[in-house]
Amino acid sequence: MYCNYCGKVIQDDANLCAYCGKRVGPVIARQRLVRPRTGRKIAGVCAGFAEYFDLDVTLVRLVWLVASVMTLIGSLSYPIAWIVMPEEPEKLPAPTGQPVTNP
Repeated sequence: MYCNYCGKVIQDDANLCAYCGKRVGPVIARQRLVRPRTGRKIAGVCAGFAEYFDLDVTLVRLVWLVASVMTLIGSLSYPIAWIVMPEEPEKLPAPTGQPVTNP
């Protein structure tokens, strides 16, 4: 199988290209539109849309910036999306199976 982005030969069952790191093959998109806890600049709205639609976060940020400068729609929709979009659930570490002792 070949990577659609860099053209290198990769394994047939690979989800990510080992050379460029892009997702390849059938991609299962995120089920819910949420604001991620990592990779955010202000509130994570653009990062959430980028993950949900499987786009580059820089592209989403640029489109949102152009929409904000050219019209009021971008400026008004960002705070609304910040309030409406839930934050990604916090990931807790896996239990180790060892009992916790209190000193």
